[in-house]
Amino acid sequence: MNRGPRRTGRPTAAITGALALALTSVVLTGSGVLADTAPTGTARGGPAPAATAAWPPTTGRGPCEVGETTDVGAKMRDGTVLRADVYRPRTEDKVPVILMRTQYGKADAEVQPSSYQSPEWFASHCYLVVVQDVRGQYASDGDFYEFAAEGEDGYDSVEWAARLPGSNGKVGMYGSSYVGATQWLAAQQRPPHLKTIVPALTSDDYYDGWTYEGGAFRLNFVVPWAMRKIVPSAAANRADWKTYHQVNRDYLDVQKWMGTAPYDEFRPFHPGDPKIAPYFFDWIKHRTNDDYWRRWAPKEHYEKVDIPVLNYAGWYDAFLDGSVKNYEGMVRRAGSPEARDNQRLVIGPWDHTGWGRPTSAAAPMLQRIGPAANSPINEMMLAWWDHHLKGKDNGVRRDGVDYFVMGANKWRTAPSWPLPGTRWTDYYLGSTGHAAGNTRDGTLSTTPPGKDTGAPADRYTYDPRNPVPSVGGHSCCTAAISTQGPYDQQQIEQRPDIAVYTGAPMTEDTEVTGPITVKLYAASSAPDTDWTAKLVDVHPDGTAVNLNSGIVRASYRESSTDPKPIVPGKVYAYTIKVWPTSNLFKKGHRIRLDISSSDYPQYDPNPNTGSWLGESTARRVAHQTVLHDAAHPSKVTLPVIPDGGLSQGSDTPPQK
Repeated sequence: MNRGPRRTGRPTAAITGALALALTSVVLTGSGVLADTAPTGTARGGPAPAATAAWPPTTGRGPCEVGETTDVGAKMRDGTVLRADVYRPRTEDKVPVILMRTQYGKADAEVQPSSYQSPEWFASHCYLVVVQDVRGQYASDGDFYEFAAEGEDGYDSVEWAARLPGSNGKVGMYGSSYVGATQWLAAQQRPPHLKTIVPALTSDDYYDGWTYEGGAFRLNFVVPWAMRKIVPSAAANRADWKTYHQVNRDYLDVQKWMGTAPYDEFRPFHPGDPKIAPYFFDWIKHRTNDDYWRRWAPKEHYEKVDIPVLNYAGWYDAFLDGSVKNYEGMVRRAGSPEARDNQRLVIGPWDHTGWGRPTSAAAPMLQRIGPAANSPINEMMLAWWDHHLKGKDNGVRRDGVDYFVMGANKWRTAPSWPLPGTRWTDYYLGSTGHAAGNTRDGTLSTTPPGKDTGAPADRYTYDPRNPVPSVGGHSCCTAAISTQGPYDQQQIEQRPDIAVYTGAPMTEDTEVTGPITVKLYAASSAPDTDWTAKLVDVHPDGTAVNLNSGIVRASYRESSTDPKPIVPGKVYAYTIKVWPTSNLFKKGHRIRLDISSSDYPQYDPNPNTGSWLGESTARRVAHQTVLHDAAHPSKVTLPVIPDGGLSQGSDTPPQK
C-alpha cells in the first residue's frame, strides 16, 4: 500500500473552525485551527456537563435506608484487586445485587448528565448496589487495556458480588456505552449468578459500529473519547501525572489533533510506549474485522448468553445499530428458549450523551420534543429487576420493542424488529445530471427509471483536503467538537460535493420505521474512495432534518475482512447501510437523500490514494459519478409502516 510522505506529529490536516455549518470549504491545513475550549479532564474523568440541581431527583425513593462503604476490594483470578463502592440497604432480608462496572469513575456512577439515578437511590429500593472501577482505572489496580479484561474480570466480579453479606445470590448489571460493553463481555463468560443485564447505548461489535463503520474510521468518536475519558484517567491511576496533564492540554486542541495524520503516529498517545494507549494503536493496526475484534464482539457469542436482556437505544446514538442488532441477535440465538423469550428493546429520541433528559444537553431539536422524550430507564429498570431478580408478578413486559416515532412524537410498541407488516418501498434516484449542490434537479420517485428515459449521471469532485463537515448525526461524544443529533441541513446541502435527491410532497402522513438500505451505482477516478448517504425529512418551510446516515469505503464494498481496491472509472453497485430511524413524514413533507463522499470529522476523510490517513499523509482529488439510469437503478429502500399516523401511540414513555 502507498504510505505516502510521513510528517510525524505535524498537523497535516487540521480542520478550520467551520465544522458546524460551513457552506463551501473546510480547508485541511496546518494553521487556522479553532481550539476546542472544553474543560480539561480530571482524575475522576472530567467534570460532567452542566446540569441543574433537579438531577438526580429525590422523588421515587424506596423504603430502605442505605449505608455506603467505599473502596471495597475484590481479588480477580490473577490476584489483581479491583475496588468498588457498596451501597447496602438496611434490611434483614437477603436482597439481589445490582452491579455496575465502569471505566469512568465509580463515584460518578454515570449519574450525569441526567442519565441514571444514584446508586443510593436504587439501593433504597432494597437492592445491594455495587459500583466498581474496572482494571487500571481510578481506584482499581492493574493495567488498563480497552475490552481485554472485562470478560474474566466481569465473571469474577459477578461471583464476588453474589457472595457479599446480605446478597440473595442473584446479580443484575446496568450501565451505558462502555459500561454496556462490560455487561456483554461478562455475560459471554456465563457467570452462574448473573441473572439479567440492562445494557444501554452500546454496540454488538467493537469493530464495525464502534471503532470503524463501513470500513471508515470513526474519528470524531474514537480520538476525543480516548483523549478526554480513558487515557488521562488511566495515567492518573498509574500516578503518571506528566502524561495526565499533557493529554489534557492536548485535548484543548482536539480539533487540531483529529486533523493530524498519520494516526499510527498520534503524538498525544506516545506511539511506542505500551503504558499510555496501546489499544489505540492496535485499533489503527487492525483496520479489518479480524480475530482481534471477533474475540470480543457480542454478536459472535449470543449462544453463550442465556439470561433476559433489556436493551436501550437512541435514534441518534453512536451505537444505535449495534443496540438493535443485540436485541435481534438474542431473540434468534440466545442460549436458551427462556432467554430468547425475554428480550426487550426500547428506542427513544436520544443522542449518546443527551439521552437521559430532562436536564441533559440534548440537541435543540430533541429538547423541543418535550416530556414525551424523557427517558424512562430508571423506573423501567426497577420494574425489570423486581420481576427477574425478586420474582414479582408486576406486569412488566418481558419482550418486544418500545419505540418513539419522531414527527408524531408518540411512543409505540411492536412484538418484534423489524416491525411486522413493514412495507419495503423503493425510492429511485433521478436527475437531469445536475443534482450536486442542491440545484433542485435531483428527484426521488417510487417509479423505476425507464429504458427509454434519458438519465444523465450526476458528477461532483471530492477533495479530501476540503471534506463535507458533519452536521449532526449518530456521533459521539461532545457537541463542543461536532454536533450530534438532528440539525437543519439546508446550508450544508449547497456544497457542490453533495448530490441531493428530493421526493414530491407526501400526500398523506407516512411512518418510516426500521433499517434503511441504499443501493448506489457509482464510479470514481480513484483506486479507493468513500460513499455516504443521509436520509432527510424536508419540512414545508424548507427545513431539512437529518434522520440517519451511513458510509461505505469502496475497498470494503464486499468484505470487512478482505478489502480490495476498485478500478478507476469502473461502475460498482455499492450497498450503504443507513442506520435505522423512526419518523412520521407528515403530509406536505418530502423525503430526501443526500449522497456524498465525506462526513468529517465523524469519519476520517478517504485520501483517494488506496491507502488511508492511519498510515499515510498523501491525498488526491477524486472525480465521482452517480448513475441512476435503467441499467443502474440507484435507490433507497425505506421501511414504510402501513396505517402509521399522528393519532397512534402514547404521549408518555413506557414505564414497565
